[in-house]
Amino acid sequence: MHHYPPPGALPVATVSDAMDRFGVADGIRPLWPGAVLSGPAFTVWTRPGDNQGLHAAFETIRRGEVLVVNGGGDATRALIGELVVQKAKALAIGGIVLDGAARDVVELARLGVPVFARAVTPAGPWKTGPYRTAVPVAVGGVPVVPGDWVLGDDDGVAVVPAGEVDDVVARTHRLIEGEAERRAANRKLVPRD
Repeated sequence: MHHYPPPGALPVATVSDAMDRFGVADGIRPLWPGAVLSGPAFTVWTRPGDNQGLHAAFETIRRGEVLVVNGGGDATRALIGELVVQKAKALAIGGIVLDGAARDVVELARLGVPVFARAVTPAGPWKTGPYRTAVPVAVGGVPVVPGDWVLGDDDGVAVVPAGEVDDVVARTHRLIEGEAERRAANRKLVPRD
């Protein structure tokens, strides 16, 4: 089992830099300001607009895991809303990342469960399937395998392959140190007249 830094411990942008700018889920945004997540991926691949697979995932997902859903990028039907997120909160999962849509944004923020999605729509989902759980998926153009490290903050979502977590964390810390040195140098700059 890998050690995943806690939510918000490392900036997604710097982790992305540490991966040579790979691994960033395109178009997937936090649904409320300040949402952060970090944890191993629990994956769902579902028919666009259908959330039967998400309900199935809640039968086996573990505390701290991040529900990562390939919903085909569909923006016409919300895969989650307040009731699904209440269930996620009760199960203490690490958050939800959807390549699809969500709804009830105000309630999601109030519940405090970090949710990242491609879109928001008031239209609800179908619940007929088909779906797959615990399989490799694609989210925002990035492959996600169960157990990969998924992290998100105000800048978006990044995915780190499980076997690269320790190396990427070490590289990220080195980049953070270098950024601190550049910030200190910038503070010493003096305007020219």
